[in-house]
Amino acid sequence: MLARLTYERLHLGSFEGDRRTLGIVLVIGVGVARGRDDGVEVGAEVRQARERLPALRLEPFARLIHVVDGNSMAPVSETRLSGRVIEDLRTLALVAATMTMGLMAGYFALYAHTIMPGLKATDDRTFVGSFQALDRAIINPWFMASGFLGSLAFTALVVALSLGSDVRRLLLWVVAALVLYLVAFVITIAVHLPLNDALKAAGSPDRIADLGQVREAFDEARWVRWNVVRTLTTTAALGCLAWSLFLQGRLSA
Repeated sequence: MLARLTYERLHLGSFEGDRRTLGIVLVIGVGVARGRDDGVEVGAEVRQARERLPALRLEPFARLIHVVDGNSMAPVSETRLSGRVIEDLRTLALVAATMTMGLMAGYFALYAHTIMPGLKATDDRTFVGSFQALDRAIINPWFMASGFLGSLAFTALVVALSLGSDVRRLLLWVVAALVLYLVAFVITIAVHLPLNDALKAAGSPDRIADLGQVREAFDEARWVRWNVVRTLTTTAALGCLAWSLFLQGRLSA
């Protein structure tokens, strides 16, 4: 028996429990035009059908078939393989994006609530020397790969792995996270890097004639103000990714 349309429910009726019946096909609709069935419902139907076969004692003879748009058909094992691989890759990328975004949110927040308030209370020589040392130390492969560039790359990868799939709710949250982090990324490039480079270009504190003027030119208040903005946007991006990870878990269940 084969249900022609995707929306038709297959009723075995009198065939249930009849061991003599061979070749019964359970049809599970997927890829329906107009999107009536989502991935979660389809997955549940597949599992229910597989659980039903042993109960009917037809497992050696029955086959599970996907009907796509009511026409083309292929075995479940073939049609779902590529989707499962993409889903697993998306989960791994989403975990990596969430972890690296958390590192960046913590990094920006540390400057906001600890480092800059602490440096503000120091004299000019200590401020200039300490900030230069911190900025030189932070430019390293670990920071770039695991945070600054890593969070951008992994979040963009999740977006790419979600395009063309039936995970629109998840995609919206990941795109929101990407946009929010891009705001922080642009702020860092446009505001903080020029200020940091100018302070380092002033040279060693021992060779600077007027440390007060160098510190004033650095514009500490502007640096702090924009750091608060990127801290908030990155933290919001982390929240979006955390919720996306929750949604991904529900899709994979």
